[in-house]
Amino acid sequence: MGNCAVVGINWGDEGKGRMVDLLTESYDVVVRYQGGGNAGHTVINGRGKFALHLLPSGVFREGVLNVLGNGVAFDPENLWREIEDVRAKGVSITPENLAISDRASVLMPWHRKQDELEEMRLADKKYGSTKQGIAPFYSDKYQKKTVLAGELPDEEKLFERVKDIADWKNLMLEGVYGAKPYSFEEIKTWLSDFGAKLKPFIRDTSSLLEDASTSGKSILFEAQLGTLRDIDFGIYPYTTSSNTLAAYAPIGSGIPFVHMDEVIGVVKAYSTCVGEGPFVCEMSGEEADRLREAGAEYGAKTGRPRRVGPIDIVATRYGVKMQGTTAIALTKLDVLSYMDRIPVCVKYIVDGKEEDKFPFPTKLDGADPVISYMPGWKCDISKARRFEDLPQEARDYVEFVERSISCFIKYISVGAERESIIVREK
Repeated sequence: MGNCAVVGINWGDEGKGRMVDLLTESYDVVVRYQGGGNAGHTVINGRGKFALHLLPSGVFREGVLNVLGNGVAFDPENLWREIEDVRAKGVSITPENLAISDRASVLMPWHRKQDELEEMRLADKKYGSTKQGIAPFYSDKYQKKTVLAGELPDEEKLFERVKDIADWKNLMLEGVYGAKPYSFEEIKTWLSDFGAKLKPFIRDTSSLLEDASTSGKSILFEAQLGTLRDIDFGIYPYTTSSNTLAAYAPIGSGIPFVHMDEVIGVVKAYSTCVGEGPFVCEMSGEEADRLREAGAEYGAKTGRPRRVGPIDIVATRYGVKMQGTTAIALTKLDVLSYMDRIPVCVKYIVDGKEEDKFPFPTKLDGADPVISYMPGWKCDISKARRFEDLPQEARDYVEFVERSISCFIKYISVGAERESIIVREK
């Protein structure tokens, strides 16, 4: 199968976990290469419903090695709790099927605290953080004020390094926010506790992945969030603090010399957005409530109601380009089955002119959507397993989106379950 990245095309929450869970049947390794516990990948299979935040979505497939790469915000506390939760539902998580990069930086308790304090300080100008410490973590990483997972086993040297970092971090917590500082003993206990639990999983994953690649094994790279949340190419500053693009996958995994053979971009059949920032195609009122309820659109991590709207062709076309997408997975097509007619955002009006190119972030607040409508199909499509099984109106909708974004739609999900999928061939 070669190497494949599964990425979000829009604002995140497109259904990447569902697609990774499906596709891992054909892959040997699954790697999370960026982000942290600030988003959830929902997976429904024979063992139940799972909302994964740090664990790669390949953990449900026997024989698949799952890796947390060096680009991930490694939160030992939340990862351990997630492991325990998944184990309690009968899923085996051991060093045989999970490896953590020794070069992954550790997200500390003070990162979550600082995240919360900064959102409180920003008040009505907040960025919509999930308060999982992601922005402070990546800031500290690039200031070289973090410790690496590979440092956890040698506690004497670890604590010496952490003491210096804690002194620096407490200056900020006390001086900027007036918050209570962290005692060194408190941090030592935290590191010893969760570090001890996770030490068996920490490995030189760069060498592990290199060996896998050179021996002909196939690697699936799992992204978090979507194109429009990328720190460089998203709706800055309402982005995450890492690179969500497929181009970053080899770097965040620890194998920058590996090439991608395929990029599967995941797109919902309509648009959703969690958090703050411009969302040009956003619906409101009863229309939005009905779509939100039909799609159960509530954040997997936060439980927050997602903002909803029609599929955004302008944003999706941009996401396809930035991700270098080779094929699309269109998810939740079945959710639209209640609609008499299906709205589609085909262009934006920016500065009084119609535009079909995604604009610079500061232009988005003043942009308005241009909405077209397509006939609905008004019937249950959840049992369809071939494209030909779909009603003509649903096929027309899929083919319209395909033409508009200039990318082949290979997968169409018509339900949340693993088997509720249509696979098309060119």
